[in-house]
Amino acid sequence: MLDLYSPGTSPLHRLPPAPKMLALMISATLLFINQSLPLTLVATLATLTLYPLTQLTLKQAAAQIRPLLWIFGLFFAVQWYFSGIQMAAYVVLRLAALILLASLVTLTTRSSDMIDTMTSSLRFLKPLGVNPAKVGLAISLALRFIPVLAQITTEVREAQKARGLERSIIATAMPVAIRTIKMADDISDAIESRGYRP
Repeated sequence: MLDLYSPGTSPLHRLPPAPKMLALMISATLLFINQSLPLTLVATLATLTLYPLTQLTLKQAAAQIRPLLWIFGLFFAVQWYFSGIQMAAYVVLRLAALILLASLVTLTTRSSDMIDTMTSSLRFLKPLGVNPAKVGLAISLALRFIPVLAQITTEVREAQKARGLERSIIATAMPVAIRTIKMADDISDAIESRGYRP
């Protein structure tokens, strides 16, 4: 379940994980430094155009955002109340762009390749007592958490909609929290059963 990799032969699929992850870090930093709504809108649209160029559909892009629309709505309402509609639009667009970029990397990169790359790049921390393999695994799982959480949320909301409970935040949030904890527990068991000792 954690590996959301979508097979393809696009240049982004063939690109090694390191440049993609570095580009993601730089792009995320620039998005946070930038304070312009028009530039943020352009960045979001540019990210969307990358999906068809990498043999991914806009439907796949929408699937990364759709489960989080209620969170976007909440952020938008709070920011509009405290800072105005322009700031609200800026915050939501920036978050959408970040999620789309992270999802683009996870959809075009195998989990194993990502973990190996992170482990290799963090070897310089070994003399400081840091275990690169553990850190690499933790970061790679964190990068994939949002898309996986989005998938879980979609499944739960569809189930609750069938029961007529789609408007209840608690009815959606509780099953999502339980399934997320269970997923983490399953991952832990799987790692343990394979005798993983980084």
